[in-house]
Amino acid sequence: MPDRNASKSLPTLAAELKDLVVVYAKQETVGPLKNLGRFAGFGVLGAVFLSVGLLLLVLALLRAMQTEFETTFDGDLTFAPYLITVVVCTVVIGLSIRAIGAAQRRRKRS
Repeated sequence: MPDRNASKSLPTLAAELKDLVVVYAKQETVGPLKNLGRFAGFGVLGAVFLSVGLLLLVLALLRAMQTEFETTFDGDLTFAPYLITVVVCTVVIGLSIRAIGAAQRRRKRS
């Protein structure tokens, strides 16, 4: 069985090696980077949708308290719906931070 590479010249082998390295580098870098970009894009899009949804829910809570409990929050208590809304937002932020911290603690343990 004759050696296949014996008939090829050194510049041809070098060009083939270069082409092989370029194809391999593209396969191992461009593909994973595209997947990472897609993953990050969906994450950012999800975060934007979640933020807008939570903002609308907080505004709905504020508006509901202002209209449904109109007589309760009269006079000196007009600030109360705003204060309650801020407290609810703070609780949601605290729970989110706690959930993120719990995930990191779980990852450290394992």
